[in-house]
Amino acid sequence: MKRASEFCTCTDYACPCHPLNHDQGCSLCIQKNLREKEIPTCFFRDIMDRCSVEKPTKAWHYEDFAGLVLRALGERKM
Repeated sequence: MKRASEFCTCTDYACPCHPLNHDQGCSLCIQKNLREKEIPTCFFRDIMDRCSVEKPTKAWHYEDFAGLVLRALGERKM
């Protein structure tokens, strides 16, 4: 499947907010994430891929992202 942009790493193609499912780019994804107090998947994947750390939870909320960053820092991978 074609990527939505150079930096989009989201693989949830069934999500109605995924940029491949409409013509509004990342706007719908960002709006949804702000409404639900979440961080977009691409931010999580950047840390996980670049720092080789696993996401500590299944959630995507602000505190889950903070936990991932702290884990990467604690393992001296950032």
